[in-house]
Amino acid sequence: MVERGFAKASLATPTRRGRAGFAGTVAKVTEMKTLVIAEKPSVARDLVDALPGSFENNDSYYESEDTIVTFAVGHLVELINPEDYDDRFKRWRMADLPIVPEEFKLRARDKKAEKQLKVIHKLLKREDVDRLVNACDAGREGELIFAYIYETSGVDKPVERLWISSMTKQAIREGFEQLRPGEQLRRLEAAARSRSEADWLVGMNATRAATIRGRAWVGGVVSLGRVQTPTLALMVKREREIQAFVPEPYWLVHAQFDPRYEGLWFEGDETRLKEGKRAEAIAAKVSGADGVVESVERKEQSERAPLLYDLTSLQRDANRRFGFSARRTLQAAQSLYEDKKAITYPRTSSRWLSGDLVAQLKPTAATLAPIGEYAAAAQYVLGLKQLPLGRVVNDSKVDDHHAIIPTDVEHDLDRFSPDERRVFDLVARRFLAVFHPPARYARTTVVTLVEEERFRTRGKVTLEAGWRGVYGLESDEDKKARQDEDTENESAELPALEQGQKVKCAVAEVEAKETKPPPRYTEATLLSAMETAGKLVDDEELREAMKERGLGTPATRAETIETLIRREYIERVAKDLQPTPKGLQVITMLEEHPLTSPELTGDWEKRLTDIEHGGDDRKAFIDDIAEFTRATVEKIAALDKEKLRPERVELGPCPRCGAETGEIIKENSKAYGCTSWKSREEPGCGFVIWKRVAGRTLTPEIARQLLEEGKTKEVISGFRSRAGKPFRARLVLNGEGKVEFDFPARTQTKEAAVAE
Repeated sequence: MVERGFAKASLATPTRRGRAGFAGTVAKVTEMKTLVIAEKPSVARDLVDALPGSFENNDSYYESEDTIVTFAVGHLVELINPEDYDDRFKRWRMADLPIVPEEFKLRARDKKAEKQLKVIHKLLKREDVDRLVNACDAGREGELIFAYIYETSGVDKPVERLWISSMTKQAIREGFEQLRPGEQLRRLEAAARSRSEADWLVGMNATRAATIRGRAWVGGVVSLGRVQTPTLALMVKREREIQAFVPEPYWLVHAQFDPRYEGLWFEGDETRLKEGKRAEAIAAKVSGADGVVESVERKEQSERAPLLYDLTSLQRDANRRFGFSARRTLQAAQSLYEDKKAITYPRTSSRWLSGDLVAQLKPTAATLAPIGEYAAAAQYVLGLKQLPLGRVVNDSKVDDHHAIIPTDVEHDLDRFSPDERRVFDLVARRFLAVFHPPARYARTTVVTLVEEERFRTRGKVTLEAGWRGVYGLESDEDKKARQDEDTENESAELPALEQGQKVKCAVAEVEAKETKPPPRYTEATLLSAMETAGKLVDDEELREAMKERGLGTPATRAETIETLIRREYIERVAKDLQPTPKGLQVITMLEEHPLTSPELTGDWEKRLTDIEHGGDDRKAFIDDIAEFTRATVEKIAALDKEKLRPERVELGPCPRCGAETGEIIKENSKAYGCTSWKSREEPGCGFVIWKRVAGRTLTPEIARQLLEEGKTKEVISGFRSRAGKPFRARLVLNGEGKVEFDFPARTQTKEAAVAE
């Protein structure tokens, strides 16, 4: 028995038992009990710690005099598989598709889930339980978890909803004082069920159809889905752009002037010269020649603080700054929310706060003031007579949950893991920065004329650090700009130059360059693309307006990326995400099918949001999804099997037997092997380079380098050891035709081994 350190109060509804809140003592007038169902065991423990009374721990639930607290373990219940409706669906046949149940049925997810589900059902059916509180996570998926548990129990008891955005004791207590009637969440439940059923209809049917039609060429089950497939299509489109890219040469002309400053040749809006001879001629013409400062333009510019974080923007920043995967960021944020009570609910899509939080903002800043690295910024916020709330508070842009901010409790950073510390740092600095004034800059553009050729020089001086002072003066964007080789350097210091001033071009030099293909997606850029359904949107405000039509939700995007990796459709290569040959083949198979359309899936996501708010009809949505599923099956069934046959590259003569037999190395589904192989009984010379080496796919280009050079040109990232640790190495083809790792000198490791 655990005694709580505050006065006991009833959780009963006012009409049945009277509510005095958590401040006073209420006499017991009945033995009826309230059953509270949390989403996880850890959350149940937090609720018990915050609620009044003494609770006895019964392993699968906690019980006090008038309250029982139990828990799910995430999704305990799921929609049953097609074969559970009818045995004939155990065989995958195109003639049986599409499978559209008249009524969706449910089952426990697995044996472990079944055990806990039975416990909850037993508690739900207890005669002394007359009232339920849904305390699952306050969002669409939390609503679905409870709805499925409640439906499978068969009970009919009144339900109220706990809706909180923080796991502090105070927030939990206030949440129980302001429980919402279950009827208020019916639309959210409808959207949740619609999402689940739509994913089942599209995923089950499209996967079966694509597997039946394309298994021989793709290999194994061809898994398709409402969100994962258009996300994969985005990446394949980018990969094709990279593969089709033909670099073009261009030249830049840099000049050094006296007094000491530099300039870049330009003409109109163009700084690139397409002819090397012309670039050399310009450099020769202006070197040593006199010039004049044609113009000096000085402008003041300001830059506002970025909006507060939602989950997707937090994941993007953590990936850019620390290389965190979206899942890693979510795990750290979830732990900071549930375990450390340090931040508010992280699975939010809003970057604004609601008006009722204004009174908490300064107390929240005060909790950061004792922490050294935040002290100055926090004291600035605390010293403001009136907080600037224009880019912080907007009730119309807060739906289920507000933006992620620190909680107003003491923060013990020593308890944080390294990942939690970094994610908390992002949230804390962003919270403080949003109350600081804009950063102000003086930007100077100088145009220098030499022998009728113009050179541009840019300078930038910080006049007022503003919100950037919370971080340091240079942003990630500035660093990226400096690293971009074509970007003109913005010097912090320029000599005092005036229009008409005579100068001398000390020397001019030509730099030969090549155009570069578009970059592969990182998790940060892929999350941005998912948020805007594939549209290239850099502007923060415009991206906000497009959120409702994104691919998936902030809470599901990380898992979508991990699902694509788990199914070997994409892989991590250093910081990049890259489609595998299998992923490329899946999209090739579906070419131009609406299932690959990010815009279509984005429209579905908007309809789910509309269902949640009463602007669309659940039945109409599911009917449309069912019709789309029928069309999808028909289109996949009509695919020509021969057209599905993937193009296999030929890499040249076999190094083992090609000189004598004329056999070549040709790509197949799993390797680059000698064409002398006919079967296991007739293996030929046996030369092979496997496509998968230490968890990384070897592209045809890498295989070609091994055959022609005996090693890869560069050290390659993206390998993983047997222990799962990432490493880099050059690949070498040894004298026996086996692929080995050649580790960089400064990272020699015992993991060097022959790749089989």
